Amino acid sequence: MRVVDVVVVGAGFAGLAMVGALHRAGRDDVVVLERAADVGGTWRDNTYPGVACDVPAHLYSLAAHPNPGWSRTFASGPEIQAYLRGVATRESLGDRLRLRTPLLGARWDADDTAWIIDTGAEPLAARSLVLACGRLTEPHVPAIPGLETFPGPLFHSARWDHDVDLTGKRIAVVGTGASAVQLVPELARRAAHVTLFQRTPAWIVPRGGGDIPPVERKRLAENPGALARLRAELYAEGEERFASRSGDVAASTVARDAALAHLHAQVADPELRAALTPDYAFGCKRVLLSDAFYPAVASLAVTLEPTALASVDGSTLTAASGERYEADVLVLATGFASTRQPYADLIHGDETTLAAHWSEGMTSFGSTVVAGFPNLFVLNGPNASLGHNSAVLMAEEQAAYVVRALAERDRRPERVLRVRPEAEAAYTDEIAAAAASTPWLTGGCRNWYVDERSGRLTLLWPGTVQAFRERLAGADGSEFEPAHTPVRG
Repeated sequence: MRVVDVVVVGAGFAGLAMVGALHRAGRDDVVVLERAADVGGTWRDNTYPGVACDVPAHLYSLAAHPNPGWSRTFASGPEIQAYLRGVATRESLGDRLRLRTPLLGARWDADDTAWIIDTGAEPLAARSLVLACGRLTEPHVPAIPGLETFPGPLFHSARWDHDVDLTGKRIAVVGTGASAVQLVPELARRAAHVTLFQRTPAWIVPRGGGDIPPVERKRLAENPGALARLRAELYAEGEERFASRSGDVAASTVARDAALAHLHAQVADPELRAALTPDYAFGCKRVLLSDAFYPAVASLAVTLEPTALASVDGSTLTAASGERYEADVLVLATGFASTRQPYADLIHGDETTLAAHWSEGMTSFGSTVVAGFPNLFVLNGPNASLGHNSAVLMAEEQAAYVVRALAERDRRPERVLRVRPEAEAAYTDEIAAAAASTPWLTGGCRNWYVDERSGRLTLLWPGTVQAFRERLAGADGSEFEPAHTPVRG
């Protein structure tokens, strides 16, 4: 069995950030497992019409791999996917990247102090295991009575069926989250009609941006300092948004007023405006960016059904309001299984699985290491998401922490890091205290940031990126159990 120093699972942003950080630290005994046929993570899987990022491209990229050539302020999905392919090439992964190689299971072997990894092919042992599997990977399909009776094409937005010709079709879309807001305007241009089922309206603010002129791209390519300053400016703007998202009264009032002004400017019908106006606090759910959604919904091409899809009977869709609609194609833009990570069932630590350890919601120390799971690191896991800035920044901070932790591991005779349960509990309490008064818990909405089993905020970091950076930088190794010195006879 081959023994590798570090196995990284996942080749999206987080996995590539991790590999890069390891390489710069002189650690190249690494294997990357990727279940798909290409790198890219969510930007490989999500190919629906209009897919794009709502973080400015120059910030939604790795610090070690700046890209002066972004063509738009907010990059499209295909352009981000191409960028990540380029990162993988520049990191010279070569045969360290195993495509079409899923993680089928991983078990901590205390005798060999290694993770024994099942891929269905070559068995691997890893001294340390990094899960960079992403938080938005498994589509959530709601339990709608009769869904299986729908006779036409039916698919989730994250599993887009490009073989279906949508031209002239009656298309129903379920959900009004980030994907639907991008998707609906595109469908409205080609469908006979779009029916949009809205369980809860979203706060939407202007998107702005646009094409980046070639002359500007050339300037940034020739002046790395200008590109670095632009990134710093975008980062600072993102950090300023934390106040409005986290419940600061003055900041959230300004942001809420801007969102309402945007709605009023784009939707003339007062009844439709009322249906599109959230009744919960600004920031409670993910704030969306769009200049095209409201005009599409206000057009004759779209009918907004302001309640959820309640049942399906063949091609007839019945809303919770009792209204009925006919559809030829049904698209579920219903989000992901975010609070229950699918990889958790596959990871068996000292005594139990990660899923069992997280049975009342994800917990960790530093959003990265978990008690009972030696030498395991989780990127994009507990409390590592953001609602105000680029999540790539969080993955980079976690990767830097992993590198420091591996250095601590190597200083120990047994080369094992075990998180103290008290350290994990204290960090969990710290998160709960910081989140207690925020809109995510008190704003009167249901969001994907909170675990429904415990009512705890388990996805979002309740602070700024700078606060997260300082929190991880302040970790001095005391989060781990003391090293055991071998007895010498």
